[in-house]
Amino acid sequence: MRPSRSGCPAPVRRLFTSTPLFTSLSALLYASTAAYAAGSTGLIVDQAGRPLPRAHVRIVSTDSSASERRASEMFADDAGQFELPTASGCRIEASMSGFQPSSVPCPSRADTSLTITLLVAPIEETVIVTATRTEAPLGQTGLSATTFSNDEIQRRQVPLVSELLRTVPGVSVLQTGGPGGVTGLFVRGGESNYNTVLLDGIPLNEPGGTFNFNNLTTDNLERVEVVRGANSSLFGSDAMSSVVQLFTKRGRQASGSHGTAQVDGGSYGTMHANASTAGATAHFDYALSASRYSTDNRVPNSGFDNTGLSANVGGDLSEHSSLRAVFRMELGKTGTSGQTLYGRPDLDAFYEHHDVVGGVTFERGAGSALHQRVSYSLSSSKQASVNLVEDAPYTPSYQGRVAPFEFSDFTFDSQNTLRRHYASYQVDWHAVTGRSGGADQRVTALADWNGERARLEDRLASTTQVESRDNVGASLQHQLLWRRLSSTAGLRVEKNENFGTAVVPRASAALTLHTGAGSIGETRLRGAAGLGIKEPTVLQSFSTSPYFQGNPDLKPERSRALEIGVDQRLANDRVKLEASWFDNRYRNIIGLKPTVGYNSEYFNIGLTRARGLELGAEFAPIPSLHVLGSYSFIDSEILQSTSDFSPVFAVGQWAFRRPRHSGFVQATWSWERITTNVSLTSIGRFVDSDFSSLEPSFLENPGHTTLDARFSYRLSSRITGLLSIDNVTAREYQEPLGYAALSRAARVGVRVAF
Repeated sequence: MRPSRSGCPAPVRRLFTSTPLFTSLSALLYASTAAYAAGSTGLIVDQAGRPLPRAHVRIVSTDSSASERRASEMFADDAGQFELPTASGCRIEASMSGFQPSSVPCPSRADTSLTITLLVAPIEETVIVTATRTEAPLGQTGLSATTFSNDEIQRRQVPLVSELLRTVPGVSVLQTGGPGGVTGLFVRGGESNYNTVLLDGIPLNEPGGTFNFNNLTTDNLERVEVVRGANSSLFGSDAMSSVVQLFTKRGRQASGSHGTAQVDGGSYGTMHANASTAGATAHFDYALSASRYSTDNRVPNSGFDNTGLSANVGGDLSEHSSLRAVFRMELGKTGTSGQTLYGRPDLDAFYEHHDVVGGVTFERGAGSALHQRVSYSLSSSKQASVNLVEDAPYTPSYQGRVAPFEFSDFTFDSQNTLRRHYASYQVDWHAVTGRSGGADQRVTALADWNGERARLEDRLASTTQVESRDNVGASLQHQLLWRRLSSTAGLRVEKNENFGTAVVPRASAALTLHTGAGSIGETRLRGAAGLGIKEPTVLQSFSTSPYFQGNPDLKPERSRALEIGVDQRLANDRVKLEASWFDNRYRNIIGLKPTVGYNSEYFNIGLTRARGLELGAEFAPIPSLHVLGSYSFIDSEILQSTSDFSPVFAVGQWAFRRPRHSGFVQATWSWERITTNVSLTSIGRFVDSDFSSLEPSFLENPGHTTLDARFSYRLSSRITGLLSIDNVTAREYQEPLGYAALSRAARVGVRVAF
């Protein structure tokens, strides 16, 4: 491997100057769309004035003199626009799942600009970006996804993103103790490093997929999207079981300049404060935020402090081009007291996690048919694990179970600095062919470069290890839309400096079996299949320690994901039911294999399968009440073990720390000035280990059920009182074993708008 370096490496130059496929395609698309969209256009928006991408438009002739009733149909583009006919004697009918259809007369003049408003149904459709890297209604993608809007984030009153993710079907979130502890995300039986995490399209993962959610806050976020399944065809390495994307807020012209400030605090010495401002002019918008979150947590030396800054600034350079810059910083420090349920806390050890990311994106369009995007970003994560004082030895014990020997403390002082340069070019072509009932097509071509840099320091041993690798990937995706059928097919070629070249495809489809509203509303059948791939971590490839020796010849870990589902709307869009069955297989899982004595080396030795069922229900019987619920069943099994000497990793065992059963129910009720949000989360038993040599050992976690409540009271048009209660019933549980979760915790505060 080549040493770490700065500047613009050769892969970037190769990406943008030696890829004739993308440069030729770009030139061809510009030429082919020069005459497109001449004349008038129509715009489809929701009741808040936001454009609705890919709404269905049907133009029906109503001329009584015509020999037959003629109709043509098309889809709006990603900006909600469509080409208008200039004729009398016809009507334009617009519709979209989750919205009430609307019909207006056709304009008689060529220069008429028409806007059609679709009113939101009680349960509206979600528009998602992550599924296709373009804006698309979720129902047209054929994939399983969950989104959290800004309103939902405000109602939940959770400072950390991980608390939102706990309620996603098929997802398990494990946190060592209270807020700030190491936090991992497990999706559909996959490992915690099988998830790509993005901020406005910028990858945040460490090299090899690892991502610690411990200090990722919800401040200044407009939306969070979670797409389940293998998605390496669009995002390359790490997207083995899900993609989690965060979108920062933007200033809106319609709302003018405004700001908010919030302060709340309570149990365990918790204090949370944030302030934000946003605004827009004719050609420029901005959104800025600063936050502070701190808590002492439950046991000595487990406190958490985090400071965050966020900015999203951009504007129009011309009628068809724009420039946008994004910045985010999270600086967190957590005391690491250890498994305090089994013995004394470590009183000096701590973990620091400083994450900084910045990126710039240039976009240019040519009418409504062509859109290009070029972006560059740099993300940096500086992590320090420190324990300089040897605490007294102790013998682990719990509930009458005692270890046969003492455990001794050991000192360490390590610091890892990880950087990821990321450059991307994407071109989207809207090939409109649906003038007379035909298909509407979209083609996306993109190329990405990831320059990964790692500096690993052991400050007690005075050793430093510097590693670097450059990865390039190119994807091609085709989306096809008919009135009742939509499909997406994509393919990516990933060239990784560690494991070579790999090809990963994905395909999905959605078929509408029944349209319309009424007591039996829209019925949609959907399915997807794809492959995932993940490069080894820096430690797995390059570690020089004899106890966990790196292996530069490791193969990539791989996944195969299948799913099929059905969505049903009922009672005039006041009820929505979802069911998804999935079958995933994870192979080439990397694990440690003993070599000589106590030495071991990383090898590709693991194979796990996970299949299951996800059920979801959403009810909005009256405007003031909204009920949401889900249930997940995950049947996982280890087929080839990464640690066959351990009973919790034995062949035939469930996948480690993946609950077999889990569920979530939430009810939100608004009445005049009061909003109440109550949620119940249940996690069933799962395979776990005390890792403390207790006799007999704990090999299973019984799971837990917790009740949370949120209240807000609007004191005036600008001031809102807040009350948050976690774990209302003060349930005692461990997540994972040895780490006591917080008991009942309440926070009270106020939010002021200005």
